[in-house]
Amino acid sequence: MSTRSILGLIYLVQGMQQLGEDPSAVLERHGLSLERLDPSTRIDRTRELRIYADLAASITDPLIGLKLGGFYGLAGYGPLVMLLMTCETAYDALQTGIRYQRLTYLFGTLGFEPGEHVSALVLTPMAMEPRAFRFRVDGEIAGTYKLVRDMQVTLGLDIHAERIDIPYPRPDDAAAYERYFSCPVSFGHEQARFWIRNEHLRLRLPTADRNAHAMYRTMCDQQLVAQQQSTETLSDRVLTHLGLFSGSYPTAEDVAKSLNLSERTLRRQLGDEGSNFRDLLAQARYAKARHLLTHTTLPVEAIAQQLGYAESAAFIHAFQRWAGKSPAAWRHSGAQGHGSNGDAST
Repeated sequence: MSTRSILGLIYLVQGMQQLGEDPSAVLERHGLSLERLDPSTRIDRTRELRIYADLAASITDPLIGLKLGGFYGLAGYGPLVMLLMTCETAYDALQTGIRYQRLTYLFGTLGFEPGEHVSALVLTPMAMEPRAFRFRVDGEIAGTYKLVRDMQVTLGLDIHAERIDIPYPRPDDAAAYERYFSCPVSFGHEQARFWIRNEHLRLRLPTADRNAHAMYRTMCDQQLVAQQQSTETLSDRVLTHLGLFSGSYPTAEDVAKSLNLSERTLRRQLGDEGSNFRDLLAQARYAKARHLLTHTTLPVEAIAQQLGYAESAAFIHAFQRWAGKSPAAWRHSGAQGHGSNGDAST
């Protein structure tokens, strides 16, 4: 599995605490505590995403994701910030940020959309269930905005967004977004966009330094190589994605789109790995069922609904096939000795 710095999670849960939310119960369910997290360690992306999805289900303030963007500091990005600040122009820094985006805390994908007078930094978010989606999208938009603004303050520049597009329907508290970003904000788009005037992108950075830039590029390249040596398979990535949902699950076509693949390519590559989408969906459901049976007191009917079953009988039948016993019997006897890491098949 691929890993990355745990700093992003630390910033997030620290911010939640300062904003009056309590992430401790979610962390405990995942065997973690904020006090014992080591900032120098790394976390599996699958595990991190599941924690974010569970945190989203626990929040009381719908604007919390937006507010959390302010808790990501420049220092947490390591040599990437110095690489950006030693670029020749703002445009070069933007393109470099896109190239090295895997060194950020994003799960979405950055791109660039040129225009005649204004151009856009585009964020294509990872699909998640609605509540987790807004929580994660708001955090990534606000965090990206904070990174750019902090760099501008350091450099003595003012490269502000002309407007911002957000990829979900307009919420009741939409006015808070224009106050936060100090520019017009439009909702209901497929992607997030920061629209910037082209003359701002042509501004030369006062800290431009070719020699230092080459040094920091080497450091960032080394970090990318270390990430690319991951043994994560496409099956792992599909399971990660499916693990973010409850109530209903995306189709193979939806998952392929989120992973920037065609459905045909997704199915072919899964077949090359000896897997298939149907079995992976069963594994994701089985894993969520075990988690809910172990860590909650939800009745079997409610768990069936979270797994996307219209009838609890269908869930009970599937679980018996996966675990060899009914959900009630599995919960009663405890998870020990039940092969909690085993596979499921449909």
